[in-house]
Amino acid sequence: MSTPYSTSGAVPVRTARGTDDTGPRIAKVETFCTPLIGFVRVSAEDGTTGWGQVSTYNSDLTCEILHRQVAPWALGRGMDALEEVIAEIPMREHKFPGTYLRRAMAGLDTAVWDWRGKVAGKPVAELLGGSAGPVRAYASSMRRDITPEDEADRMQRLRDQHGFDAFKVRVGAECGQDRDEWEGRTEAIIPALRKAMGPDAALLVDGNSGFSPSRAIEMGRMLEASGYEHFEEPCPYWEQEQTAEVTRTLKIDVAGGEQDCDMQHWKRMIENRVVDIIQPDILYLGGMVRSMDVARMGHAAGLPCTPHAANLSLVTLFTMHLMRAVPNPGRYLEFSIEGDDYYPWQRGLFRNDPFTISEGQARVSDLPGWGVEICPEWLAKSAYKCSETDQL
Repeated sequence: MSTPYSTSGAVPVRTARGTDDTGPRIAKVETFCTPLIGFVRVSAEDGTTGWGQVSTYNSDLTCEILHRQVAPWALGRGMDALEEVIAEIPMREHKFPGTYLRRAMAGLDTAVWDWRGKVAGKPVAELLGGSAGPVRAYASSMRRDITPEDEADRMQRLRDQHGFDAFKVRVGAECGQDRDEWEGRTEAIIPALRKAMGPDAALLVDGNSGFSPSRAIEMGRMLEASGYEHFEEPCPYWEQEQTAEVTRTLKIDVAGGEQDCDMQHWKRMIENRVVDIIQPDILYLGGMVRSMDVARMGHAAGLPCTPHAANLSLVTLFTMHLMRAVPNPGRYLEFSIEGDDYYPWQRGLFRNDPFTISEGQARVSDLPGWGVEICPEWLAKSAYKCSETDQL
């Protein structure tokens, strides 16, 4: 890893636009990363700062893209011009339409929102039109290497300890082409969880692109019979027509969209009612600006928004703020229940824990910005890079 707090020098501003931007201009974009997670700090010309995050996994690659293909379009622009900059970057970088560019854009976007909140003295949720306050959470399992009995046992413990009343487990195998993680696991876990949690618990499953339409419909009938209310990503997510067939056939709500980062793809998904519940991932999609746009499109079509937030990095905190602000929040926040044995890199990220669950609810604080402080000790051990300009 590189020496912390070294710099890479001046970066030329690529765009001539923005001469009328008001407010402090972006003077510096810094990243602090490991291969698994990367934080972003933006600094204005007056020295004020905000913190954000690129998406997890291959975050070192994503941070490099941020410095090469995102920061040069943002440096020198006003903090008030974020929406315009986020709209421009995909056009300026039109030969790179994929997920990495959007994951990098999210780092800039979320850091500027933190800056805005700190300057205004308000939580981001309030800047987005919402407020601080509670968000009902569901306990989200990330594991398939667990027996139905052990999964049910830990869900019961989480219910008793933290008051969760909604729970999600995994079925099938990830991109499994109708294979199960092991034979009979899906057929066993569906009734086992209902029996263990009782008739009033809200139960959900995630297929992770595991099934053909016919097998997904078969699984969906089992879920309906056991009173489940949410069937996530039943078919390969890139096959919209397959998912739409399942949605049309089943009574249970079909959810999806976590992997989708193209706004035209989102427009078609919503217009064609491919799913009943939209699930943008704020960091896969490109940040809060684009996620709010997707939520508004869904609201216009009558579709609730339950974003994907599969780990306890800042993505879950961003999602909490979004759900306090969107006009169509889903019934619950995805809240990962996995700890050090599954996500050891989550430990030691924050000085203050923003993820306390009480009576089944997370809470957006009234602290400015995201209301969280990145741990300095973690930052000191990370790989550091800085893009800045002397052309302000």
